[in-house]
Amino acid sequence: MTNSGNIRCVVVDDEPLAVKLLTDYISKTPGFEVVFKTTHVLEALQFVQEGKTDLVFLDIQMPELNGIQFMKIIRNSCKVILTTAYHQYAIEGYEHDVVDYLLKPITFDRYMIAIQKARLRLQEKVAETTLQPASAEEHLFIKTEYRVQKIAFASILYIEALRDYIAFHTAEGKILSLESMRNMEALLPAHRFIRIHKSYIINKDKIDFLERGKIVINSQYLPIGDTYKEKLMAQIKIV
Repeated sequence: MTNSGNIRCVVVDDEPLAVKLLTDYISKTPGFEVVFKTTHVLEALQFVQEGKTDLVFLDIQMPELNGIQFMKIIRNSCKVILTTAYHQYAIEGYEHDVVDYLLKPITFDRYMIAIQKARLRLQEKVAETTLQPASAEEHLFIKTEYRVQKIAFASILYIEALRDYIAFHTAEGKILSLESMRNMEALLPAHRFIRIHKSYIINKDKIDFLERGKIVINSQYLPIGDTYKEKLMAQIKIV
């Protein structure tokens, strides 16, 4: 963010009218400012890689480099709102932790919904740098399809990777999230949670027993992957 506290936005789209529209929208939004706008994706990439960006409004279909490739290069160095005329890219976009997905033509009211999501995500990012280490927290906030949901660590039984989502299996029920297993593995406190399979992260406190290469939690038999077995056995004290 700038010294004034404004969220620094980059707008990149190969259509000049699309750039102008979003620039006008951002200019009307308190707390946000456009620090760079362009119709050339490689120019935008260079600017973002200089670390002067908080939020990118990114078109998916552009010459030289598409939006998905762009996100893979910048590796979550800033937040992204995708803009496109094609709805079929939505799921792939969420796999790269996008804030929102705006379908053209973009109306101001729909833009404002995306902006509120971005503000919340960026506030959470700032808070993460000032709060206690994750191991001292007792909860986390996850993105569901329609909200940001607070989940207590103590309530999580295990986390399961599904095709397009991950599922938090809790004492109260199942919660679907657009987060990735990789992000969850990094965010969760390692002394409480461990990955046992490419599709499962478990709460070690919730283990009932181990049997024939599986971990049983709340009557559910979860497989232990070969690549995770050694690490799991090292963290479980067997007497």
